[in-house]
Amino acid sequence: MVGGRHVRVGLIGCGQVAQVVHLPTLGFLSDHFRITYLCDVSTGALEHCQAKIPGPGPKIPRWVTKNATELCSSDDVDVVFVLSNDEYHAEHAILALQHVKCVFVGKPVALNLRDIDRIQQAEKSSKGKLMVGYMRRYASALESVIIEIGGIEKILYARVHSIGPNSTFVDQSGAFPKAFNGLEGRDVSDRKDRATELVHHALEVECNVPASASAITMWRVLGGLGAHDISAMREALGMPLGLVGAHTGFSFWSVLFQYSSFAFDAHIEVYGQDKIVRIQHDTPYVNGSLKETVIRPTYEDAYTQEPKHVYE
Repeated sequence: MVGGRHVRVGLIGCGQVAQVVHLPTLGFLSDHFRITYLCDVSTGALEHCQAKIPGPGPKIPRWVTKNATELCSSDDVDVVFVLSNDEYHAEHAILALQHVKCVFVGKPVALNLRDIDRIQQAEKSSKGKLMVGYMRRYASALESVIIEIGGIEKILYARVHSIGPNSTFVDQSGAFPKAFNGLEGRDVSDRKDRATELVHHALEVECNVPASASAITMWRVLGGLGAHDISAMREALGMPLGLVGAHTGFSFWSVLFQYSSFAFDAHIEVYGQDKIVRIQHDTPYVNGSLKETVIRPTYEDAYTQEPKHVYE
């Protein structure tokens, strides 16, 4: 608690990630947090999420709105969770900082470098602080992995991969998220126009590459689910020295980063629609010296550990 009271949370965005992750998790941490405000452009999403929050009365949280400024300026909000569509992350994060709120913003924090600079300037000018929701960085397993990696004298080879789609897991989560239609035409067109401008600026202006359909898809995927793995890679291994090569072709992108050196990795892994088959060929020059270790530091999931860092 802050000064002996709960941290009051305002959520901007009542879509899938709010329904599946943050509403349940903040409910689990009810000794620390209390949701006091909800914001979304969809009336259906607002009503659905409001009904999912336990409380002593039918109007908990008390306030719902379609106006993000109204939420950010409220005295009933201590921290703003920006869970809106990616196209609005920068705008909503800056808005919250301008109203001297602490901010938790889901990844990606922005869709181009220009907006990241704008967010950094807003944070410098505010008494509020901002945290980006790379939840895998707060997993106890990753913290243990970093310690184990620190004991390796020289890293020879590392592989990071991410396989979707997310719906495979969300559909089995038991959260039963709902999507709502009936958005106003201006909201639909505004999101589309923002996506075009933001991504085209990132690719054509900042990266100096054509904004082809393939490049746009790659940018959005790597900035979405792919950001978790890239962030965890940087945390565990540091920044690479450079880029050796890349293959970009939907639905698989392969990138080879340059670290200090490379090593032989003798395995075959085949990915299909319904299964993954892997065979590992251990070197014939090693007999009886294989050691496998499983470390489970906690049963607490990363999405629960992440808001604890927000609270701290």
